[in-house]
Amino acid sequence: MASIRIVLGDDHSLIREGTRKILEQHPGMSVVGEAGDGEEVLELVSRLRPDVAILDIRMPKMSGIETVRQLAASSPNTRSLILTAYDDDEYILAMMGAGASGYLMKTARAAELLDAVEKVNDGESVLDPAIAAKVARLWGARGSQDRHQARQRDSETLTSREIEVLTLAAMGMRNKAIADHLVISVRTVEGHVNAILTKLGFSTRTEAALYAVSTGLVQLHEKDQPSAREPF
Repeated sequence: MASIRIVLGDDHSLIREGTRKILEQHPGMSVVGEAGDGEEVLELVSRLRPDVAILDIRMPKMSGIETVRQLAASSPNTRSLILTAYDDDEYILAMMGAGASGYLMKTARAAELLDAVEKVNDGESVLDPAIAAKVARLWGARGSQDRHQARQRDSETLTSREIEVLTLAAMGMRNKAIADHLVISVRTVEGHVNAILTKLGFSTRTEAALYAVSTGLVQLHEKDQPSAREPF
């Protein structure tokens, strides 16, 4: 099996060194490049075409959010994973629209980072329940009537099975785990995910999951959280 090729983007060399050491403990991952600013990330990705780019939000010359937005347009086969110490409201909302495949805090365990890289490389999302809870609060400020209308509209648009799949995806479950849980094939899960994205008008699972949690279309409970963050 080919290694997952990774580019790191962080303006702190010590963070990059530590992250590299964690990633390269995994036999299926290799760090092919490091960058200290957003512009350098774009240049490296353009030249190296990695599978995953792990980026901080705050970087010189170009923020991680803008870097993710440009990567989504210029290198759609490279998945972006935000790894940051910041969970500020504006950053979370900006990430939703930028096209990142995941949002992970630097307080995460090594196993969680490795699991997140595998997930985004597989085309899946990494959604921390704590981040989802913050988004739910932020969207709550937009007014209960708007949320009610959105929830009612989307619950009528999506089938009951699609809502089941979306709920499990919001918990961070992979397609294989969703398939096993629902006793259906992985191909069927992939079909449901594609239908969900098309109906809701999103391009990534992360955007769809954040939206679904924030509007109340799906709900994550405390008992759901361990399975969403279970290390491999």
